[in-house]
Amino acid sequence: MADDAGDMSSKDQGKKEKFGSETSVDEVMDKLSSSPDGLTASEAQERIQKYGYNEIVEKKVSPLRRFLGYFWGPIPWMIEIAIILSAIIQSWDDLIIIFVLLLINAVVGFWQENKADNAIELLKKRMALNARVKRDDKWTESPARELVPGDIVRLRLGDIVPADVKLIKGDYLQIDESALTGESLPVEKHVSDVAYSGSIIQKGEMNALVVSTGMDTYFGKTTRLVAEAKTVSHFQKAVMKIGDYLIVLAVFAIVLIFMVALYRQESMLTTLQFALVLTVAAIPAALPAVLSVSMAVGATDLSKKEAIVSKPVAIEEMAGMDVLCSDKTGTITQNKLTLADVVSFGDFSDTDVYLGGLLASRKEDHDPIDTAIISGVKGMEDVGGRSSKYKVLEFKPFDPVIKRAQVTVEDSNGKHFQFAKGAPQVILEMSSNKDAISDELNTVVEKFASEGHRALGVAGTDENGTWRMLGILALYDPPYDDSAETIKKAQSLGVKIKMVTGDHIAIAKEIAGQVNLGKHIIAASKILHMSDNKAMSIVENADGFAQVFPEHKYHIVELLQNNDHIVGMTGDGVNDAPALKKANAGIAVAGATDAAKSAADIVFTKPGLSVIVDAVRESRIIFQRMKSYSVYRVSETVNIVFFIALSIVVFNLYPITAFMIVLLALLNDGPIMAIAYDNVKPSPFPDKWNMRSIITMATFLGFISVFFSFLILYLGETVLSLSQGEIQSFIFLKLAVAGHLTIFLARTRGPFWSIKPGGLLLWSAVATKLFATLIVVYGLYITPIGWELAIFVWVYSLVAFVITDFLKVRFYKVLDHKGLIFHR
Repeated sequence: MADDAGDMSSKDQGKKEKFGSETSVDEVMDKLSSSPDGLTASEAQERIQKYGYNEIVEKKVSPLRRFLGYFWGPIPWMIEIAIILSAIIQSWDDLIIIFVLLLINAVVGFWQENKADNAIELLKKRMALNARVKRDDKWTESPARELVPGDIVRLRLGDIVPADVKLIKGDYLQIDESALTGESLPVEKHVSDVAYSGSIIQKGEMNALVVSTGMDTYFGKTTRLVAEAKTVSHFQKAVMKIGDYLIVLAVFAIVLIFMVALYRQESMLTTLQFALVLTVAAIPAALPAVLSVSMAVGATDLSKKEAIVSKPVAIEEMAGMDVLCSDKTGTITQNKLTLADVVSFGDFSDTDVYLGGLLASRKEDHDPIDTAIISGVKGMEDVGGRSSKYKVLEFKPFDPVIKRAQVTVEDSNGKHFQFAKGAPQVILEMSSNKDAISDELNTVVEKFASEGHRALGVAGTDENGTWRMLGILALYDPPYDDSAETIKKAQSLGVKIKMVTGDHIAIAKEIAGQVNLGKHIIAASKILHMSDNKAMSIVENADGFAQVFPEHKYHIVELLQNNDHIVGMTGDGVNDAPALKKANAGIAVAGATDAAKSAADIVFTKPGLSVIVDAVRESRIIFQRMKSYSVYRVSETVNIVFFIALSIVVFNLYPITAFMIVLLALLNDGPIMAIAYDNVKPSPFPDKWNMRSIITMATFLGFISVFFSFLILYLGETVLSLSQGEIQSFIFLKLAVAGHLTIFLARTRGPFWSIKPGGLLLWSAVATKLFATLIVVYGLYITPIGWELAIFVWVYSLVAFVITDFLKVRFYKVLDHKGLIFHR
């Protein structure tokens, strides 16, 4: 049976499929030893042992190969060349410490990458697809990875097909196979056709027989590997620009040093080794690890807020988001529909309307509207008694395109009838009595809408098959208790909430008023045929949009983006996927379809708007940490590169050795990693990268550090009369202590004490500073200077730190006043 289940040998490829449409359903059932009732739980477990789990096996790189990869690349090459040059000139101390730097960078990078991979794997498990499967003759929810050939599954609107399946029961499915075939148009499939794993159900509902799973599926055989294209985020681009800036500075300094060395006829080999080490210190070697740690920590923190990040770039986009187009149902309101009222038309009774609505609903689909109707009429004996006399022959679930659900039934006398429920205007148009009830219907719909109720039309056929509208059911979905407060919080963060709903405009206005969102709600169709400039103006000023179709959502997002907004969009249905992909931050809300989840950047597992606001705040915290890293890294490089270069050129003095430069880089990497765990006050405004702000402030801090470095060099030479070895140790300690203190300058716009640093950041900085102090006091591989000089350096560095912090605050104010730094 294993060979029969989805095995496509090379001789079969290009010919007919083993379980293709030309093979009957009964034949396939027989081959897979299955039936329309599905498998038992014990049979499913046996088949898992035989076929394996329904998953694509990813090709894993061995841990050893991944670790060795950290010794390959431009930055490792430069460090390795420095090691070789150290060996050539027999500078063994330099060789050892440079090798230790290379090794530690590799170990830290490998550990952090492994940690990030583990965090992503945990998130993937939370994102895992579920499937509706028939086991032991009962429909249950099961993880899709546990499906086996022979299982019976139900596929419906919004589902991602969980395995290769043969359709066995139902009317039809409209399936998007573009991810597999590249064909943009959806494909219609019927009984006996095959649907492939990974395709998306756009319309219809059918039962299907699983024929192939995992690597035996069409998708598994075609790809053999799940590979996601990596997107370079704005942050990564920004840091690359920073890296380019630092390299330019380093190259400038090195060229200057070489020119002076040539003029002074110094050893080119020694100069080359020193220049290489200086370049190593200038290049942000810790960058990959800092990125990995920050994103892993950020994704983990967001998961605690019930937000699962499927694309890391979304963290940055959420931080900069200034407009959120929010669904009403399930986000602002509770998505707990209740049957509130009923109105019948003509000779029909309220019971007739309830009966039609009940028959056109199906419990097992867990549709919120169906559930509300079924729950609402459960206690009505007259309705329940009448409904039991009908046998369902065919059920067509709600189709968002035609906006109705429909059922065909047979009564006890063998007569066939149809019932439908859906948008009142749609139901009215198909009814023969529309002229007689049109005015009454509009009045009732307006009345219900003004009360915040959704109107649902119900129609049925007579014995001749003529459709007649029976009446209207009113459904109510109350807002969350905290929706109004949450919207207020979002607005205080600079995020404009715009409601987007398919409901009637009067309902949208009523709900918007209840949550203090503003009642300037417009019909989405109003902007569809306008010029972009006019439509942009209307969209910009609107509080929300009603009677929205999928194409409206996409257009709304596009117009806002064209007006320089970073847009978030929430959605839950298959038709929301285009808008979710188009938005800067696509957000699949709780209860979203698999198709919406796959299109979204972030998936929320907790209902409501508050979780989105929490995610915005958390994203801005992560973004602030990234900016802290950027300012710190640029300022430190400016300090070290310019101080050393000018010392060599102007004073003919190497203020520190190559060994000390590498040791500085080594000591700095510990605290800089801890920035990912720092306490941060999120920005009150949307965060965007402003490279001019970062470069300007970092360069300012760097040159202040250069000034204080030269001042202490002057004191060491003229006032304290230190030997060259002592001066180098003296300067090394100053650079180590002051460099770590720069972290605490870079992390705040206000005074350094305005935000308490994270414990890990504080104590890692303290520990590395104490380690550097012990090295210079006792002379480990360098000239010792004793405790008195070490304490002098500490006091000097702390005084310089306080003065620099004061100047930093003043400089920020000047830049703000001049308009050179932007918050938004």
